[in-house]
Amino acid sequence: MKRLAGGIAALALLSAGCGPAAQHATGTAALNASAPAPSAASPAPSIPPPTQSAPAPPATSGTATCTPASAVARWPLSRRAAQVLAVPVLNFDVAGATAEVGAGAGGVLFLGNAAPPADLAARLHTLTSHATAARPLVMADEEGGGVQRLAGLVGEIPWARSMAATLSVAQTRALAEARGRQMLAAGVTTDLAPVLDVDGRPGPSSSNADGERSFSPTASVAAAYGTAFMSGLRSAGVLPVVKHFPGLGGAQRNTDVGPGATRSLTLLRSRDLVPFRAAIAAGAPAVMTSNASVPGLTPLPSSLSHAVIEGLLRHELGFHGLVITDSLSAGAVTAVTSSLADATVRSLAAGSDLVLFGSTLTPADVAALQASRTLATYRSVVATVVAAVRSGRLAGSRLDDAVLHVLAAKHVNPCL
Repeated sequence: MKRLAGGIAALALLSAGCGPAAQHATGTAALNASAPAPSAASPAPSIPPPTQSAPAPPATSGTATCTPASAVARWPLSRRAAQVLAVPVLNFDVAGATAEVGAGAGGVLFLGNAAPPADLAARLHTLTSHATAARPLVMADEEGGGVQRLAGLVGEIPWARSMAATLSVAQTRALAEARGRQMLAAGVTTDLAPVLDVDGRPGPSSSNADGERSFSPTASVAAAYGTAFMSGLRSAGVLPVVKHFPGLGGAQRNTDVGPGATRSLTLLRSRDLVPFRAAIAAGAPAVMTSNASVPGLTPLPSSLSHAVIEGLLRHELGFHGLVITDSLSAGAVTAVTSSLADATVRSLAAGSDLVLFGSTLTPADVAALQASRTLATYRSVVATVVAAVRSGRLAGSRLDDAVLHVLAAKHVNPCL
């Protein structure tokens, strides 16, 4: 999910989110706790910084009381399945995602290496006007350095490592806020950043997804700068997505290429989870899971692991917000299952809320991202999720909970 500066071929392997890619609150509680704000809609909305407020009373209609959960339960099953999927859009072909957005897709994800059009905001306004349930999150990787999808519309951002070396924490927060305001003016409501991985090695590359994308090899420094960047985006009204949980800093392989593992669970707890704990304590609204396995916890990619999502992230770290997968097209995932639809069902069952795919930008992925093929893939995945709920493979309550987390991140109350 990245636009790679300088056309560096090795970096084409980077995906959105991944490399070159306490207890669990219900979705209803998360939604009721969200501050009211407009959904991702107009090209340049004025959205106040997120605040904490008391839950609003449930809407009423006649004698019936509406809750977010009861409202979502009345949606067609296909619309609920659509809401937990993000549609990949190659090279800003915004119009190509019209059918998916009209059917209720939860997000739109920009991929490819093309420069953004000057009228992107107007195109997005037209696209999102087709939404029938809740307007989609409009997502881009705007980390800094060689990972800036919106270069040209959004001002330059240094690599994370350079920010930590040359800017203060306060300056980093201010920079993120300024760039966030530019993102919002372009119609982009969600930044798949910052990277909270603790890493000091060269990269990014096919062997190391992080490298300069990491603020520091020192956990406390990565925590301070990553949280500052996150907070700046929130102040601008942009949804930040911290990544790649539970930390890719020690991984010896880029999981876009194939299976890779994090440091041991013991080391993760003492080092790699430090920035995530800090971000969650500071109010992180969204977390992206990696596709790396965790020695001592799970042999599965984290995006498919109940132990990682529900156990480590939700229960141990007390995270109540939106869980987004790294690309399920990654080599680490296809090594487990070659079916994107099957991977989606597995990921939702494991606890994820919003599924991303297509972002490894291999030749096969690029071909599959043509609008007509993406639509066919989207429909197939929606149909598989629906079938999984009807067969009992995926609990309907789990799907509804995922939908509620997506709506909460958008500040959308389905009763209104």
